[in-house]
This record gives sequence, C-alpha cells and structure tokens, in this order.
Amino acid sequence: MEGTKDDAAFTAYTTQFLEALWKEDPDRATQTGYHKYDSLLIVPTDGSRQHLFKFAGAQADSLAKYTPATLSDANKIDYQLIQNELQKIQWRTQTLKDYEWDPSSYNVIGTFAYILNEHYAPLDKRLRNFYERMANIPAYYKEAQKQIKNPVPELTSLAADQLNGGVSVLEKDFADSLKKTKIPEATQKLMLARAKVSADAIKGFATWLTNLKSVKPRSFRLGRELYQDKFKFDIQSALTPQQVFNAAVSRKKYLHREMAKLSRELWPKYFGKADMPKDTLALIGRVIDTLSAKHVKPEDFQSAIEKQIPKLVAFVKEKDLLTLDPSKPLVVRREPAYMAGVAGASVSSPGPYDKGGNTYFNVGSLSGWASARAESYLREYNQYILQILCIHEAIPGHYTQLVYSNKAPSLVKSVLQNGAMIEGWAVYTEEMMLNAGYGNNEPEMRLMWYKWNLRSVCNTILDYSVHTANMSKEQAINLLTREAFQQQAEAEGKWKRVSVSSVQLTSYYTGYKEITDLRDAYQKKLADKYKLKEFNEKFLGYGSAPVKMIRELMLEKKQ
Repeated sequence: MEGTKDDAAFTAYTTQFLEALWKEDPDRATQTGYHKYDSLLIVPTDGSRQHLFKFAGAQADSLAKYTPATLSDANKIDYQLIQNELQKIQWRTQTLKDYEWDPSSYNVIGTFAYILNEHYAPLDKRLRNFYERMANIPAYYKEAQKQIKNPVPELTSLAADQLNGGVSVLEKDFADSLKKTKIPEATQKLMLARAKVSADAIKGFATWLTNLKSVKPRSFRLGRELYQDKFKFDIQSALTPQQVFNAAVSRKKYLHREMAKLSRELWPKYFGKADMPKDTLALIGRVIDTLSAKHVKPEDFQSAIEKQIPKLVAFVKEKDLLTLDPSKPLVVRREPAYMAGVAGASVSSPGPYDKGGNTYFNVGSLSGWASARAESYLREYNQYILQILCIHEAIPGHYTQLVYSNKAPSLVKSVLQNGAMIEGWAVYTEEMMLNAGYGNNEPEMRLMWYKWNLRSVCNTILDYSVHTANMSKEQAINLLTREAFQQQAEAEGKWKRVSVSSVQLTSYYTGYKEITDLRDAYQKKLADKYKLKEFNEKFLGYGSAPVKMIRELMLEKKQ
C-alpha cells in the first residue's frame, strides 16, 4: 500500500507534535481534554512568546521531512492542518501581535471553570490542580499590564466585563466545590487564601483596564492585509475573502427575490385585501414582522429549547438523514458568565481526549432585561427561528457534527478543527432539514429560514466591509435591519460582535457555500447512486477538516 512506511512515521510524529503543543499551551490542552498540564499556567512574557515562535519553527522543520503525496488521505489532511497551525503561530507572534491590543486574550477563567465543571477526574484531584494553577495568576496579570499597548477600546471593555462576570468561579464556585471534598481543613484554608489573592489579581486587572487611558488606541478594524492573512489561516478556504464577499452579495439578491415571492403568497393570509407595499424590502419586512409576533415568554426561552431537541431527533431518524448516537449527552444550560457578551447561543463540546464528557447547549439568559429589549430579542428568536436555532446548534448541527468529529480516528483533526467547516455544516443542516419537509413545508418556515440564512450572508458582508472597508455603525445597522430584517437589538448585538471579533463571522456562509457546492458536485459525480445520508456521513467522517481538503478527497478519489 502506498505510503505505509511514511504513514507510520508520520503518525508517530503527530503524537509527538501534539504532546509538544500541549506543553506550550496548557490552557488549550485542558480544554481539549488532555490533562497532564492542568496545574500549569504560563505567564505571557516576551520570553514565553519567543519560545512559542521557536517551537513553531522547529516543528515546521520536522514536518518538512515528510512528503504529503506519499501519505494516506487522512494523514494528508493532518499534514496540512499542522502546517497551517505552525504558520499561524508565527504570524500571530510576529505580524498580528494581538497580545498588545486585545486585552480579552488575557482571560484565564474559562480553563478554571472547565476544571471545576467537567468530571474527567475525581474532584479532589481537579481542585488540587486548580490550586496549583492559580499560583501564577498574580504574575500573569502583572505581565499582561506590561504587554498591553494602546489597546482597542471595545476589546478593553469586553475583557473587563468578562473578567468581572467570571471571577466568581474563583471567589465562590471553588469554595463551594471544596466543601464537597475531604481535603483537610488546614489545606483548604491555604487553597482559599490563594483563591482570594487570585481573584483580587483578576479584579485588579479588570479595574486597571477600566481606568486605562490610551494615548492613541488601536482601531478595532483589522485592515485589509491582516484580514486576508487571518482569513487564510482561520477559514482555510479555497476562496479569497473578496470572492466570498462577492458570492455573499449575489446570495443576498437571490434571497430577496425568493422572499418577495413568498411574502406576496402569504400577504392575503395575514393582511386580507390591504394594499401590498410596492417596495419589495418593505413588503418582506411587514410579513416577517407579523410572523415574528409568535414567540415564547422570556422565562420560557430555555425550556422551549429543551422541548425542541427530542422533536429534531425524531425527524432526523424518520427521514434517515444520518445516524445519531444517543449515548452522547446534550445538556441545555444557562450560558456561564465568563462566556457572555459575544453570542446568544452556543455549543461547548468535550475535547477529543474527553469523549465521554457532556456537550453543553449554552443559552443566554434574559433575566434582568428591560421588557422592550427582551421583546425585541424574542421577536428575533420567534417560534420559527427558535426551531432553526436548535437545528443549527444541536441536531443535526453542531452537536451532531462534533460527536462525529470526536469519533474520527485522527486527533489532529479534532484538535486543529476548522471553524468554517463546523459553522458551515450547521448552516447546511438547516436547509437540509427544511428540504426534507421539516416544518410541514410551510411557506412561513421557509421565509423565516431565508431570513435566518440572510444572517449568515450578511455576517460575511458586514465583517468584510467593517474590517477592510471602514463600514460605519450606521451603515451596518441599516444593512442588518433593512436588508436582513433583523430586530434593532439583534443588529446592535452584531455590531458589538464585529467590533470585538474578526473573520469568524465569515465562517458561516463560507462553510455553507463550500459544503453545498461540494454536495452538488458529489451528487453529479455519483448520479443515480447518490444518497444524501451517505454523503452526510462520508463528509462528517473526515472530522472537522477544512471543506477544501475534504472536497479534494471526496471528488478526486475513485469511488
């Protein structure tokens, strides 16, 4: 068999590479489910960053000893993923330098929360690692203050909010967990004393950020050159950012045409003989606005999501769209405070080393919201969109894909997972479910999905325009409310998100476009032998790899 000798050597290399990577990045190791370095927290000094840069260079030299052409399909992908990761590490260190301008990158709380919440080891052992890991927190935040130079104001306030919101993990949750153990009282006192010092250091850093007055703060806009580089490393698409942007603009026009047809069809049902608006966008907006009034109460938002999951499972089984694994738990929970402020709903999956762990569906809480803001949010997540959200986040979207990903034989694909493939799959499944008859083929559900799909499309247009072409907040809000029919609260939230992130918002549409293009090409190639379930499972079987790499293997390989 071709490349067997090289494959064995390369597989051994990937094991050594991952072990070395975890030593360099213990935070990432813990959250991936690799727990050898749980007690370590690396202080972000110039020296530690230089060490990481040299590590990437040395690993690139080791990788260059292998020839991709002689490797198996699975290993070819791993080779490209490792190569991309090493180049990205060096680019971030030398070119992006976000450690100088993004204070939100100095948030250690998520890993501490992971150690507390995940039951991968006995509680006593996890708490002792938690205690040891806290030792470097004061030095960590002292160094962070030295590294930050004229940071982005939006990222500065995000960091302060997240740290103040999440510090209870160390102040309260740690103490609560200690009470459940038999750790001697004297030891517990030492542990609690360190937790207090650590929490004070975190709050002190948050206060320092709040009071920071930059002479010449960096704009949150990434700029064209950095954007193109970041897109290349993060999205790993066969397309350029400009090509994706152009495709998104075309898709927006297509969706507007289809939405206008459905709105004309639905008008008499909801408005009788009232005059139809001549302006197409106004017409669509009126129909969507009327449909959006059907939504749950604020206090029922999370329970409505919980009730939706079994219905989606039943539909996927009935239509035989793909095989689901009932043994992997999905837990719907209120979004933890340390994650708040970026997205309203998300999924956190167990790491590839931690396959038995829970997958969480994190739901943003509406408690304490002003009634007008809550109403706006719930109109956005009305009874139609809420179902689509559950398809996207859970079944057969993120949750299902991540279960498959953790089964993929290669750890590299799970560890260096591609966000555009993951997000693209979730968007692709929404359309797949509707095409299979989900929602009883109601035009209302299809219209609302078009609106939801417009969100992915406009995410791309927004992100590219804001970060490379100076789109203003006013123009952005106009795009989202008038052309994407979003509620004001949703549009304001998206503006905040585009000002504290870059490139990630393009992952939804880029991945969706590449997956649907691949499915169409695969269907054409197999002709009457094509089966959707076989495509889905084959595609997911490659793990969380970039679509361009999966495409190469699914289309070029002899079937």
